[in-house]
Amino acid sequence: MVTVEADCVHVESRLAAGQIGCPACSRGVLGGWGFARARRVAGLTGPLRPRRARCRSCLVTHVLLPVTVLLRRGYAAQTIWDSLSLRSHGRGHRQIAARLKVPAATVRGWLRRAGGRLEVIRAWFLRVAVRTGIDVEIPDGFGCRWRDVLAAVAAAAAAIGQRFGPVGLVGAVTAAQVMVAVSGGRLLAPGWPPLSPAR
Repeated sequence: MVTVEADCVHVESRLAAGQIGCPACSRGVLGGWGFARARRVAGLTGPLRPRRARCRSCLVTHVLLPVTVLLRRGYAAQTIWDSLSLRSHGRGHRQIAARLKVPAATVRGWLRRAGGRLEVIRAWFLRVAVRTGIDVEIPDGFGCRWRDVLAAVAAAAAAIGQRFGPVGLVGAVTAAQVMVAVSGGRLLAPGWPPLSPAR
């Protein structure tokens, strides 16, 4: 699975030009290889049908997941980001679920998964901010691990926006998209983050 921008036309042009590298072999480039099955994602208009790609060197296939969704989640990344933001303001899972119109058990699952690794998530995003940005300001601790994570994601988003332009090269840089891109779509997946740091 490879995380790509939400603009399908730009993804197609990058595939045709051989501009997406293979994460499996690190030496090949990806080319178009059909589509994954269409699925409904709450919070997105219309069904999502991710592009599939195949490495021209090692022949491994990958699904190109847009930065609008997390891996194996039926809700848009923005909805999940909103739930984490509301949790940082002291809301419980039932209040968050009612506000976002999402089942309480689903929100509870998101919060439990993220809550079990808050410090690791914070460190991961701060590392990305420092490696990407120029004169990055590390946020102070707020005394709330949830707010600290949100501040780290915001720092990474600011660093990426500073490096590539807030709109220009990569489009509008939002915290939810940074959450997906930096975690490779795996923020709530088992085994993320990996033991080795981001490069």
